[in-house]
Amino acid sequence: MSIETGAPAQIEVVGLRKVFPLSGGGEFAALDDISLKINKGEIYGIIGMSGAGKSTLIRCMNRLETPTDGKILIDGQDVLTMNQKQLNMMRRKMSMIFQQFNLQMQKTVGRNVRYPLEIAGVPKHKANQRVKELLKIVGLEAKEDAYPAQLSGGQKQRVAIARALASNPEVLLCDEATSALDPMTTQSILALLQDINKRLGITVVIITHEMAVIRQVCTRVAILDGGKIAEEGTVDEVFVHTRSAAGKRLFGIIADQENSSDEKLTIPALRIVFDDENAQKPIIATLIRELGVDVNILAADVKRIGEKSYGQMLIAMPEDLESRKKTMDYLKEQGLTVKEVYPQ
Repeated sequence: MSIETGAPAQIEVVGLRKVFPLSGGGEFAALDDISLKINKGEIYGIIGMSGAGKSTLIRCMNRLETPTDGKILIDGQDVLTMNQKQLNMMRRKMSMIFQQFNLQMQKTVGRNVRYPLEIAGVPKHKANQRVKELLKIVGLEAKEDAYPAQLSGGQKQRVAIARALASNPEVLLCDEATSALDPMTTQSILALLQDINKRLGITVVIITHEMAVIRQVCTRVAILDGGKIAEEGTVDEVFVHTRSAAGKRLFGIIADQENSSDEKLTIPALRIVFDDENAQKPIIATLIRELGVDVNILAADVKRIGEKSYGQMLIAMPEDLESRKKTMDYLKEQGLTVKEVYPQ
């Protein structure tokens, strides 16, 4: 769906800090001065390695954890100043999906999905009708009377998603929702989240350590590293102009990886990034022919981001300044992103 980028953010985090005391004395800052905005109707990714602060951040958003300092605004209202009644109302607007599904094993699929409706006091006949609608959305109409133990991991997560949708939320918080699933099942769950986002207009926030998840479904991403935001922006912008060491590790930027001879980068190079359109053009061949510059390709890679493919190529940097300038100018004229990279 289209995102109104000029509209106020649906979720705004301002200067957020979360400090935990250490058993031996002192303290640990799990989150340190986090600020970001999430627009209504987008799929926003928050990624980082284990211990980066991702789960703490998402738990602060619905105040399962209380921040030490900062603000969390949901539609302009500060979560940290809400009383219990306001918090309960806010949490119905922000449903959460967990890695381990958290289903009630002794209850059928239908009763698991109906549970939040029962808590909210929805009349039984309306709740039953709503359960059928939700199971249809997640493709489990035939499993209403089954028990969780009879389901696959992907089916259990679909039940959890249906249950999360029961309260008609405006935001879906997904905390490592695909981490326990195999790659094929992960693809189907991500496709379901995309469909829910487009069909129902629900904002989706995805916490993950897997860049493949971010590349497939997210519109924007924040990279967390050591409790701080390393970089933030649209997924393709962050990929093309990756600045942080954490971003390079997560995106698999080839300049920081081993080359084909299994050795680290030992010479200055040019990192070239291109998209679907440029991938079909013989740009390097034309460069060699027209400029008479020898090109030594050190590494190359192609990745899928959303519905587009992006490629990376690492070529040895021409030694003389004139050839280097001619090469970079030519590549930029062709619409490519070019960056100088040097051995670490």
